[in-house]
Amino acid sequence: MAAILGINAFHAGAAAAVVVDGECVAALAEERLNRIKYYARFPSQAIRTCLDMAGLEFGDIDHVAFGRDPSANRTQKAKYALSHPSKLPNLLKVRSARSDLDDAKTLIARECDVDPGVLRFEQHDIEHHIAHTASAYFMSEWEHSAGITIDGSGDFVSCMMSECEGDQINVKKRIFLPHSLGTLYMMICEFIGYDRYGDEGKVMGLAPLGKDSYHDVFDQMIKTTASGFKLNNDFFLPLGSHGGMEITESGEMVVHRHYSDKMLEIFGAPRERHGEITRRDEDMAFGVQRIFEDVYMHLLGILHGLVPSERISMAGGCVLNSVANGMMFDRTPFRQTCIQPAAGDDGLALGSALYVSNSVLKEGKRSVMRNAYLGQEFSESEIRAALDSAGVSYVRHERDALLADVVDEIVQGNVIGWFQGRMEWGPRALGNRSIIAHPGFPGMKDILNARIKHREAFRPFAPSVLEERQSEIFEHSHPSPFMLHVYKIKPAWRDRLTAVNHLDNTGRLQSVSHEENPLYHDLIQAFEARTGIPVLLNTSFNENEPIVTLPREAIDCFLRTKMDVLAIGPFVCKKKGS
Repeated sequence: MAAILGINAFHAGAAAAVVVDGECVAALAEERLNRIKYYARFPSQAIRTCLDMAGLEFGDIDHVAFGRDPSANRTQKAKYALSHPSKLPNLLKVRSARSDLDDAKTLIARECDVDPGVLRFEQHDIEHHIAHTASAYFMSEWEHSAGITIDGSGDFVSCMMSECEGDQINVKKRIFLPHSLGTLYMMICEFIGYDRYGDEGKVMGLAPLGKDSYHDVFDQMIKTTASGFKLNNDFFLPLGSHGGMEITESGEMVVHRHYSDKMLEIFGAPRERHGEITRRDEDMAFGVQRIFEDVYMHLLGILHGLVPSERISMAGGCVLNSVANGMMFDRTPFRQTCIQPAAGDDGLALGSALYVSNSVLKEGKRSVMRNAYLGQEFSESEIRAALDSAGVSYVRHERDALLADVVDEIVQGNVIGWFQGRMEWGPRALGNRSIIAHPGFPGMKDILNARIKHREAFRPFAPSVLEERQSEIFEHSHPSPFMLHVYKIKPAWRDRLTAVNHLDNTGRLQSVSHEENPLYHDLIQAFEARTGIPVLLNTSFNENEPIVTLPREAIDCFLRTKMDVLAIGPFVCKKKGS
């Protein structure tokens, strides 16, 4: 039996995952513990917590895997550096910032306060995009699929196409920097005032408000080619002219300017964060989403030519663009997707560990991911202690009574904090750390935004739908268990799902099966029995912070916001008047 610790560190989404005997037993992003969004330094708390969940000590670790390999793609790195000598200092600065990863034993001993003498593991450096691919393919049931990873950058690559077969990932094509679909999207996000790391999802939500006013300009920014695509460098500051992104001492990500003066000449001054969103900004959001989709589908077409399969394993930050994922069944030959729930760089922790298990050690046991619940769980006694400490009144219910009480509250239009079971792995709340509400209650979107979420009114909320009823409500039946596809809602359901029906009549759905989450499935089923609607509104349990992790964080969020009810474990807490 091998115990493998996977780590993503000194990169956005610092995280840890533990794979034992081929099976992922724990995975956790550091931000959930230290409460710093997209934390990008060393995940010492996540490592300790994952080992604790796995019942392991540091001396039990056989292998440590990192989702980066500084030796990868050296020829391309050197070629770029030699042709841009003035940019070399910044390129070297980025490399030196991660040099601690070269000696994992010293690093872990220091950061986790462990006696280095107990550390006996072997270190593995797995190329960034291979680790991404492994995070999807090696969690599937498949023995063969196409594979694609797309993001901003990793080991000097922005896109990798592969053939995944058995225990091997065979790379067919790489697209190297400075050409990056993720960089294009990030640059437009910055320009229209969404200048923080991870803001791309907001711009994806803004896009349907815009029109195709800048079609020709966006077609100039990026050109598809027979081998992939190329960015038009006139629109971007050169790679290495700045740090690109910087990690502060506190571990926060800072995004530096990517757009050139040409953008100012064409579009005028960039929008300030929190400034008024103008028609120009909406149209730019539309434009970048439109060109992103076109290039995304072009890449998938190239991949299918290289690996003519109906199955595709997908990861990388760009794969969190659920709108594009929902289109691929109509615009490409692919018919089945396997997308890792932590498709961004936090998923490198899991992917690097799975690669070592499957391709290096050849353990021969596939870690099929049935659900995303790989985080912490709290006992009834721990939850009760947190409630008592906060001085919150509560009633304890058995399972059926819990469901009935919560459904009563939802039907009345109340907003519920739902904290159950193990925490989700990845950025989406999937029914265990969720805020839930009636998807068709009049004004529910405005209620949530005004009382709890405090975010832009255009941003959509997600529908959680019974998997067996999905095809009645949405125009596609391919499951989306990790909320990574956007589909059109059928006309007959749009008026009944006003709080989750986006401006373009779509929903970023979570298909919920009884096998994956019995309690949440039964809650939706109980709501359907009362209303005829097999859908709940689902949004993350937080208020402008990482999703709550601990019972006391859930209780605090409940108390400081205008949430009506908290269902935490078997306990239900209600505010006066609820």
